[in-house]
Amino acid sequence: MSKISSFVIEEIMQTSRIEEVIGEFVQLKRAGSNLKGLSPFTDEKTASFVVSPAKQIFKCFSTGKGGTVVSFLMEKEHYSYPEALRWLAEKYGIEIPNDVAPTAEELAQNTERDSLFIINEFAREYFAKNLLDSEEGQAIGLSYFEERGFRRDIIEKFQLGYCLNKADDFTKTALGKGYKLEYLESVGLTKSKEEKKFDFFRGRVIFPIQSISGRVLGFGARTLQNDKKIAKYFNSPDSIVYNKSQILYGLFFAKGDITKYDECLLCEGYTDVISMHQAGIQNVVSSSGTSLTKEQIKLISRYTKNITILFDGDAAGIKASFRGIDLILEEGMNVKVVLFPDGEDPDSYAKGHSRDETVHFLAENKKDFITFKASILMAEGQNDPLHKANMIKEIIHSVSLIPDHITRSIYAKEIATHFDIADDMVSNELIRLRKNILSKTMNEPIFRDLEVQNQTVPKQILQEKKSALIYELELIRIMLQFGTREMETIVGEETEARKLTVVEMICHELTNDELSFQDPFCHEIHNLFVQGMNQGIIYSVNYFQNLEDQKLVNFISNLESLESELSPNWILKFNISTKTEEKDLLQTVSNLLCNFKYNKVNEHILSLQDKLKDPALSNENMMDILAEQMAYEQVKKVLTGQLGRIILK
Repeated sequence: MSKISSFVIEEIMQTSRIEEVIGEFVQLKRAGSNLKGLSPFTDEKTASFVVSPAKQIFKCFSTGKGGTVVSFLMEKEHYSYPEALRWLAEKYGIEIPNDVAPTAEELAQNTERDSLFIINEFAREYFAKNLLDSEEGQAIGLSYFEERGFRRDIIEKFQLGYCLNKADDFTKTALGKGYKLEYLESVGLTKSKEEKKFDFFRGRVIFPIQSISGRVLGFGARTLQNDKKIAKYFNSPDSIVYNKSQILYGLFFAKGDITKYDECLLCEGYTDVISMHQAGIQNVVSSSGTSLTKEQIKLISRYTKNITILFDGDAAGIKASFRGIDLILEEGMNVKVVLFPDGEDPDSYAKGHSRDETVHFLAENKKDFITFKASILMAEGQNDPLHKANMIKEIIHSVSLIPDHITRSIYAKEIATHFDIADDMVSNELIRLRKNILSKTMNEPIFRDLEVQNQTVPKQILQEKKSALIYELELIRIMLQFGTREMETIVGEETEARKLTVVEMICHELTNDELSFQDPFCHEIHNLFVQGMNQGIIYSVNYFQNLEDQKLVNFISNLESLESELSPNWILKFNISTKTEEKDLLQTVSNLLCNFKYNKVNEHILSLQDKLKDPALSNENMMDILAEQMAYEQVKKVLTGQLGRIILK
């Protein structure tokens, strides 16, 4: 794959807006000058994911991950560095010169994950071309979709396809293009039996399943035969790029309207989603025929807290869906239910009614989960008092799963009113159930291990490590934030002040005193600054943010957010002025350099004191070490005076 030039990378980074890109994956809300949302990398109830439009970086305080828009795409979508840049270039209409498709030889050099994505994309194109261009595809696949009432633009939007009903047509084509058999088998496109290879989806219409960003993760495939011995639907098997329980069909197309209307409509099948989109209702996704999972609910929670489940009128498994409703409540989400008329489902209803009629029907027939659950359960036991008591207990159990106390209280009152029972009876049952839930939670390994973990890492050790590192981090942060700013200062034994940039002053001082950074990231950044200076270039923070090494980019983003993480006590203890540093930059830099040198001198004195404890030390060596210690004590005294410290003896 052709290398992207530094000029194009710079244009991509300058044009891309991190808030726009991350906004496609995470529901962000304004928080002062920043934007906040739930972390897309971990399970959390309180938003700790921060995006800074001004700095064009993100920071996830739950996981410690951070970086630029490229870093985010690499973390979230598992893109390689060039893939992330190409994704951004395509989004913002930036042309990458000499951008050619990867050859089979280059493909072999990619990671397995990247290779599987590329193979899935090739398969999507192959199936779509079959559907629209081949005689068999048009006669069987396309005619099926058109009979289902799907317009051509909708077929193309969802990239629907068809796999020819030939034993190995796709497999032969893919192998001929240089794709590896082991990868074709890994994503389930090809099956092998003894010496024979055959297409897994042959003779079926194809529904590509995409990630939030539109990458093809796998496929759903429906047979058009009426043979009951043949499974109606096949899905891609689980692989390192596809996990059915963690994916929602149609979310790539729906996420914008889910955020816009603050509601996600959840249905069962592929065609339900497609028909609703065709009717103009786009905030709809599907669990693809599987029971709803926690991971799928968390996906929705990135965009809205409101889920409306759409049930078929003749669905036999409505009661089985109660577990899904409980999972939604457990995640702190709001859930409503719509039951379609007998014989109808979202697919058929959307085709038989206008958009306004469908929207009106959904609005008029939404039920809260208590009313819905009660109506289903009551139909079983009719007027049996024991059955009614068990039903009420089951509904209270669902409410007990809700994490928010106020929401639970509101539902408790609703249950009491709905079933005409005393408030305290409902409250007491809720308290009992919540105790059970908390008891189970506190028995989980993460809580049982907490005390042991705290004992293995004493607070004093953590503080000592932080005190040794804080000046290195602050010096690098100042170089990144203000490195190109000029200041008037005196260098060495010169008598007149001259203008130096922050980077030049710090690098000169460290070189003059033969000092270096212990932290490997700080050491690497310092070396890059020195290399730039040797070429007459003072690098800005943008240079470092555009580097391919995303571990280094993440480290730099963490530094940029360091100010918000430092407590007032640390700021006072280490004499760091975060509020006024820009106003008196020379004083800030001088102060940090003194602290840095003081810490280095103190570390060396402590190492000398350790050497003196050696019982095998000769008198001659002891005198040399004592002399060296005295010299360093004098340096420490000078630095102490500069910092205004008071040494108590």
